[in-house]
Amino acid sequence: MLTQAELKQLIKESVREVLKEERLGLYELLIPYVSNEEMKEIKEKYGIPSNYDENEFVDMTEWVME
Repeated sequence: MLTQAELKQLIKESVREVLKEERLGLYELLIPYVSNEEMKEIKEKYGIPSNYDENEFVDMTEWVME
C-alpha cells in the first residue's frame, strides 16, 4: 500500500507528465504549416542550423522550464 507521501509524489509526477504532453501539443498547434517551397526559401535566406555559430545563441532552457 502507498503512503500518503508516495501517493502525493506519484500524482505530482503524473500531472507534470500530462502538462508536458499538453504543452508540446499546444506548440505543435501554434507552429504554422510551411510548404516545401516556403521551406526552400527559408533555407536559402537563413541557411541551416548546423551552419550557425553557436556562440550567437542564448541558452533559454532555465527560462522555459519555469
